[in-house]
Amino acid sequence: MRIDILTLFPKMFDGFINESIIKRAIENKLITINIIDFREFSSLKHKQVDDTPYGGGAGMVLMCEPIVKAIESVKDDDSLVILTTPQGKSYNQSVALDLKNYKHLIIVCGHYEGYDERIRNFVDLELSIGDYVLTGGEIPAMVICDSVIRLIDGVIKKDSYMEDSFTDNLLDYPTYTKPADFRGLKVPEVLINGNHKLIEEYRKEEQRKRTEERRPDLLGDKDGKD
Repeated sequence: MRIDILTLFPKMFDGFINESIIKRAIENKLITINIIDFREFSSLKHKQVDDTPYGGGAGMVLMCEPIVKAIESVKDDDSLVILTTPQGKSYNQSVALDLKNYKHLIIVCGHYEGYDERIRNFVDLELSIGDYVLTGGEIPAMVICDSVIRLIDGVIKKDSYMEDSFTDNLLDYPTYTKPADFRGLKVPEVLINGNHKLIEEYRKEEQRKRTEERRPDLLGDKDGKD
């Protein structure tokens, strides 16, 4: 997979692409990530990319030209262009699973007061990572990349994500490691006895129980509720 991230602040991604699993995925040539400063596509003096809004109002608005030109410079027949915006579709694991099937993602990071509305004519999908507003789209872009990249074959073991939270609309089961007894807090006996059938049953039950307690909204369709 190839990912092109269009941003005004390329250095924000230095740590993201040079650490941990993302770094290894790049080194193993499972993914390619390009960080593109769309300021370089401005034809105005001083590489201006924003201006005051028509009709008045607070803040500055990102202009069409630099962003659209940046998109067009990397877009091909395999591209999916994503706009990060609080007005977008809510991002979740189901969307991540869909995005991993694309060969090329282009992610546009917004900033300032917002985008010129006409930019939306040049994107395929608008995504929001939550009902709150950030200073820019760089963090959402990292969230999207991280959640998609870990699903790509070879990045991590498939078993590591098949039972993740939100798979099959369930939260993950509780996990433990040594010691078996920490200050009187003991690991459930079923996990120690070596009976894999009972362990699997225990984990499925714990997934269900935890989801009912913490995120009952995820079980709505399963229980026939709204």
